[in-house]
Amino acid sequence: MTGLNINQLHPFAVGFDRVFDRLVEFPHQHQAQGFPPYNIRRDADKFFIDLALAGLDINDVEIEVKEDVLTVRSTWDEAGDYFNGGGDYVHRGISFKKFTRSFTLADDIEVIGANFKNGLLTVALERIIPESKKARKIKIDTKKEFLKG
Repeated sequence: MTGLNINQLHPFAVGFDRVFDRLVEFPHQHQAQGFPPYNIRRDADKFFIDLALAGLDINDVEIEVKEDVLTVRSTWDEAGDYFNGGGDYVHRGISFKKFTRSFTLADDIEVIGANFKNGLLTVALERIIPESKKARKIKIDTKKEFLKG
């Protein structure tokens, strides 16, 4: 598939090619939305992703950021080892399966930490706006030499 040229759609847009490439790739990255369950909270320029990981230990989870994709995955070899204490299940509603959950991050979002407590993994993110992206005043020059380049 070829990339979409945003300038054909809107002549005043500059540098949005990557955004549209991500939209084209989105259906290929789609994943089942069921496990593990998660919430995303926002507080000003900070975001928090809470993942419910009942029965897991901190050593069973791995977090990685690569090319603006945050990935949380389980690292155990056999989930069944957790509850092989004997007896038959009358009802089994808690899932203990391997998982990988990925979140695409905007260019200005950085992971600042993670916490695991009482079966809840919280990944903290923050919107960091670089100086080059902040609003600034542009001096208007009247010299003709400025236009020579």
